[in-house]
Amino acid sequence: MIVLGSNSEVAQAFVEEVLQQDGNLENLYLFTSEVETAEKFARHLEVKYLQDSEIIPLDLTNEVNFQHFERIDGSLLFCAVGYMGMDTDEGLYDSKNTSRVLDINYSKLLPVLTYFAEKMERRRGGTLVVLSSVAGERGRQSNFIYGSAKAGLTAYLSGLRNYMHDRRVNVITVKPGFMRTRMTEGLPLNPVLTVTPAKAAKYIFRAYKKQQNVVYVLPVWRIIMFIIRHIPEFIFIKLKL
Repeated sequence: MIVLGSNSEVAQAFVEEVLQQDGNLENLYLFTSEVETAEKFARHLEVKYLQDSEIIPLDLTNEVNFQHFERIDGSLLFCAVGYMGMDTDEGLYDSKNTSRVLDINYSKLLPVLTYFAEKMERRRGGTLVVLSSVAGERGRQSNFIYGSAKAGLTAYLSGLRNYMHDRRVNVITVKPGFMRTRMTEGLPLNPVLTVTPAKAAKYIFRAYKKQQNVVYVLPVWRIIMFIIRHIPEFIFIKLKL
């Protein structure tokens, strides 16, 4: 199993869900830009599940050297890479902020996903489970830089799923709503629409087992985003969303 963004709470919860439901993995690769933090999770897996893992440094703000990944392979990839950045007035006009949001959520991430998808294609099987976001379904003033990157990621995953369908590689797009994580800490989240990483991991694991195409976490977000997508533009531009 390959885990991109392995310090994400939902990624760690998903790994534990896999170990609890399916048992130990032959290989577990934890990709991260924060090695010391990942080492704590690796020790936790070793103690609790007797699961060995290997930590692979990956910083999407720099150029990726794919030669370092040639020996790494797996039939399951889980990607929880994400960076929200600042969509305040300060962040909007900060080119470094914009570049970082786009690099991590889209432009530097896509080649990595494509690299491992191609490996799965060559071995004639595999599943990519990738977290996008409901923020990518319509640009809103509160997070439209982040949302634009996630919109691009969602479109990429849709096309990759179509391309890989006859090649026995499954691509699952996960669209979380609000999750109580470090990235959303301090935001005024509606508790009815918010899930913990552990609960989100259970939803995602079930979708993985059923080989679903697009998954909303929670399911109510499918209805919410349907409504938001269909609000007429002359009304939408006046809303504070």
